[in-house]
Amino acid sequence: MKRFTDSIRISVETKNWYSALSMALAIPDVCGRLERPDQRSQARYIAWFQKWLEAKFTANIGSARTKHVFLCAEDCYALRCSFLHEGGDNILDQRARKALDDFHFITPPGDGLVVHMNQSTSTLQLQVDIFAMDMAEAVDAWANSVANDVQIQERMKALLVIHDSSRGVRF
Repeated sequence: MKRFTDSIRISVETKNWYSALSMALAIPDVCGRLERPDQRSQARYIAWFQKWLEAKFTANIGSARTKHVFLCAEDCYALRCSFLHEGGDNILDQRARKALDDFHFITPPGDGLVVHMNQSTSTLQLQVDIFAMDMAEAVDAWANSVANDVQIQERMKALLVIHDSSRGVRF
């Protein structure tokens, strides 16, 4: 899994925002399939996100400290479908959508400022670097948790590898 999380981190480091976002949105599906290959994509994505990331996008807000989920698993899956299949952020037509209508991703504003998890009505604004890095960190934690699971480790061996041609091409 390290090659995938490294890809996210390198994309963030080089400000390749679309690459970082693409991999970040796709990776829960990969982890979910490794863990639950018998489930359909939507179910495994949602289950994985709920376990490994939803708390990261939940905060107590207001004077009453009411628990609010900014980004739930269903809405992240809807965004994944919209972006990876259509190149968009409009999740209104996605069946998995739960609470949000739209996403706005922004680049880091600079000077150490953070503009992340801002919600206005049903539109969520996320800072793309933080979102992508949160996803990479969750995948790293998940990978550590399944390091001794023989079945998952066997399935990981089937993941795509981009071979380094400078070491000779082998078939």
